[in-house]
Amino acid sequence: MNRLVAIIGPTGIGKSRLALRLAQQFNGEIVSADSRQIYRHLDIGTAKPSRHELSLVTHHLIDVVELDDDFSLAQYQQLAYRTIEDIQQRHKLAFMVGGSGLYVWSVLEGWEIPPVPPDPEFRRSLAEKALTSGTDELYQELIKIDPQAAQRIDRHNVRRVIRALEVSKYAEAPFSQLQGKEALPFNTLIIGLTTARAELYRRIDLRVDEMIKLGLVDEVRTLLDMGYSLDLPAMSGIGYKQIGLFLKGELTLENAIEQMKFATHRFVRHQYSWFRLGDSRIHWFDIKSKVESEIAAEVADFISGKQTEG
Repeated sequence: MNRLVAIIGPTGIGKSRLALRLAQQFNGEIVSADSRQIYRHLDIGTAKPSRHELSLVTHHLIDVVELDDDFSLAQYQQLAYRTIEDIQQRHKLAFMVGGSGLYVWSVLEGWEIPPVPPDPEFRRSLAEKALTSGTDELYQELIKIDPQAAQRIDRHNVRRVIRALEVSKYAEAPFSQLQGKEALPFNTLIIGLTTARAELYRRIDLRVDEMIKLGLVDEVRTLLDMGYSLDLPAMSGIGYKQIGLFLKGELTLENAIEQMKFATHRFVRHQYSWFRLGDSRIHWFDIKSKVESEIAAEVADFISGKQTEG
C-alpha cells in the first residue's frame, strides 16, 4: 500500500481525533508530525495521545528523544520516511498527522535539506543578540538575506530564524534556494481541517484551560525539578515557557494562562501561512459541518485509486 494520508491544519482543530478514527477504520497507523510531541516528558502541554488512544492505534514518532537532545528537521524527515516505508511494507495505511508546517512539508514535498552542521558558537552569539537587541532585529537580517525563507518562518521562532541565517552563511546561498525537492515513492492525499477563526480561538482557549486542569503546572514543575532548563529549545514551546515563568515568580498564573492563549492564537495564524486555504493540493473540510463520513469516503476512494492525490 504505497499511499500516505496526511491530516493537517491548525492547533486544536481535531486532527488527532479524526486520525484515530480513520486509522481504526482503514487498518492504519499514525505518524506524528508534531515538533514537540517528539520529546519525552512533554505530555499535557503538547496534547499527546492518551494511553487508551495509544492502545487503540499504533502511533510513531512520539517520545523519541530527551528534552536536552539535539534534534533536527533532517532527523525527523529521515525517521518519518523510514517509518512510513515500514508501515507500507506491512500492508497498512500510513496517516501522517500534525500541525508543524516544517515537518509536514519536508516529508510531503521531499525536501533536500541542506547538509549544514550546527555551529554552537554562531547560534549562541545570535541568541544573545536576540536577547539584547530583540528578536525583530534578527528577523530583519533574514528578510535582507532571504525574504522567501522569512515569509515561511515565524518571526517569533528565534531558533528557526537562527537556523536559516546559519545555513545561508555556511552554504553561501539563501536557505530557501538550497531546499531542492525529490519525487516521493508513494502517493499522497492531504486532508485539511479548518473552521472560522473565532470558533477556533474559542476551542483553543478551552483547550488551554483543560491543560491547566489536567496538571500542566505540576508537569512543568516536575521537569524543572528534574534539572531541565527553560532555555532548552524543547522547553520553548507554548505552555512550558509561560508556566515556567509563573513558577519562577515572573508571571501570575492568570497572566501565564492569558499569554498561552494569545501565543496559541498567534501560532495558528502562522500555521495558515504553511497550510493555505487556497492550496489546491489540500482537500479542505470545515469542521462546523459533520464531515467525517465525507473524509472517510475520500480516503476510501484514494485507497481504491479513484481519488487523485493531493
